[in-house]
Amino acid sequence: MTPVTLISSKPAPQPEDGPPVLFDRRLLARRRDRAASEFTAYDFLHARAADDLLDRVESVSRDFETCLVLGGGGAVGRALKDRPLARRKINHLIETDLSPRMAGLSDQTAVCLDEEQLPIAPESVDLVLACLNLHWTNDLVGALIQINHALKPDGFFAGAILGGATLTELRQCLKSVDEADPAPRRVSPFADTVDMAGLLSRSGFALPVSDVDRVKARYGNSFVLMRDLRAMGETNALVERPRTPATKSFFVKTAQTYSERFAEADGKVPATFEIIHFAGWAPHPDQPKPKRPGSAKVRLADALGVKEHTSGDSVG
Repeated sequence: MTPVTLISSKPAPQPEDGPPVLFDRRLLARRRDRAASEFTAYDFLHARAADDLLDRVESVSRDFETCLVLGGGGAVGRALKDRPLARRKINHLIETDLSPRMAGLSDQTAVCLDEEQLPIAPESVDLVLACLNLHWTNDLVGALIQINHALKPDGFFAGAILGGATLTELRQCLKSVDEADPAPRRVSPFADTVDMAGLLSRSGFALPVSDVDRVKARYGNSFVLMRDLRAMGETNALVERPRTPATKSFFVKTAQTYSERFAEADGKVPATFEIIHFAGWAPHPDQPKPKRPGSAKVRLADALGVKEHTSGDSVG
C-alpha cells in the first residue's frame, strides 16, 4: 500500500452563495474510509469503468507524461497491470480519492484530495481520468471546469459516473414501501445520459462525447445488494436523507417487494447500474472546428442520392 499524501484531508466547506448542497461530503469521506478495508472484493463496477477508461486512453494516438486519476479506489492502477499498451502510454500515474484510506489502496502515487476544490496547478497534467466519483459532487460543472483548468492545452479527459437508471428496481421498491418518506431521499439522484456532453461543453471542453454502459448484477435478495453498496462506499450521503434509521420490518418489506416484482426464474433479483462515459479535450488552436452553418459545398440530397423536397412539398 502506497503512503498517502494529504493535500486536502477534509472536504472543503460549501460557500453560502454556491449551488445547492445535495451531498454531505464529510459523511461520504467517512463511509469511503470504512469501505476501504473490503473495497477490492466489491469493486466490480469500478474495475469495469477503469477498463473502459483505459480503452479510451489506448484509442488516443499519443502518449501522456502525467495522468491524474480521480476516485476509483486504485482501480485504474490495478487495471493497468493487465494493459501493457495503456501502461506504455502513461509515464506517471497519480491516483486520488476523497477518502485517505481509499486513496491508500493505490499501488501508484497516492493523494487524498477533494474534487470540489481541486488543488492542482493550471495546465499541469496531460490526462485526467475520473472513475465513478463525480456523481457525488455538489457542483458537477464546477468540478469539470477545474479539471479543464488542470489540463495542459489539448490535454485529454475521460470520466465515468453512475447514471439515472442506476438502482431503478431498488428505487421503485423503496417508493412503494414507504410513500411517506419517498425513495429519492434514500437513494441519491444521478445524471441523465443526454446531460454529459452538454455539461462538458459548458465547462469549456472541446469535442465532447458521451455514451452509456448498462450493467445488470444479480443478487440473492436486496439485503445482499445493500451490503455490496456499503462495501463500495456508495450508500446514501444526501444532506436531506432520513435521520431516523429505518426499522427491520421496513427492509424486510422492501426485500419482499423486490422479490415479488423483479425475481427471475432462479429466484435471484437484478440490480441495474448505468455507467455514463464521457470525454473531451482541453481547448487548443489546432483542434478541429465545426463548420459554419451554410458553408457546405455539397447538398445533403446529392450526397445521399435522393431528390430534395422543399418544406412545402409532400414526401411519399
